[in-house]
Amino acid sequence: MNVYLTGIFWVVGAAVIGGGIGYLVRRFGWDEGRRDNNDAAGQVFTIVGGLHAVLVAFVLISLFDAGGTARDGSYTEADSLVSMTWAAEALPGDTGQRVQQLATAYANTVQHQEWPRLADGGTIPDTGWTQLDQLRRTIAGARASSDWENDRKTEAANDLWQVYQARQARLTDAATSGVGSVVWFALILGSLISVLLPNLFGGTRMAAHLVIVSTLAGTIALLLYAIFQLQNPFAGGASIQPDAFSSALARLG
Repeated sequence: MNVYLTGIFWVVGAAVIGGGIGYLVRRFGWDEGRRDNNDAAGQVFTIVGGLHAVLVAFVLISLFDAGGTARDGSYTEADSLVSMTWAAEALPGDTGQRVQQLATAYANTVQHQEWPRLADGGTIPDTGWTQLDQLRRTIAGARASSDWENDRKTEAANDLWQVYQARQARLTDAATSGVGSVVWFALILGSLISVLLPNLFGGTRMAAHLVIVSTLAGTIALLLYAIFQLQNPFAGGASIQPDAFSSALARLG
């Protein structure tokens, strides 16, 4: 189902449930002393709502930053791969051609084999590591005979090291992505408490009370849905696509 339609269902469903609970409390709950609860309940709601808002904001910002870092890392990895290939073209013998073949194979491996596993959490094959090791040995084995060739060999080796680092960071991001069960517990329980507390308030008409509770429930559900979609930078509605490696393949020719 479309991510936007799913989000609408989350928001509408939470608003209906929140409004239904609010209606039942006002319809069948006690009315005596409800107005007197406003001060005490208001103070508690301010503390609970404030703490919950801080937690939600912290989780959202962390996930958003993680997604941006993973996206930048994919471009660093792909650009370093292309830069390494171009530097290796100046090396003697068939080194440049061999490096280009291995770099193209590596980009295809990342795009077609690894990226789907990053999205579904499956096991990443060792093919990519093997190809990088072959690139390392190919560049290290090149017999440079001039300062120019030595500089290009050093540049290719440095670019390959950047590919290694960016790849390791990408795999680490995929392995450690997500929101822990303890944090989800705090988010969900805090959301329930934040939605239920306004039912202790008094002084508003039934319709106004239901609008307030429903709006609050829908807004909190929207934020939880955003966290759910952002917890894996390679999956969900805001998933990172292997565009960097598609562009790299086009440049590698």
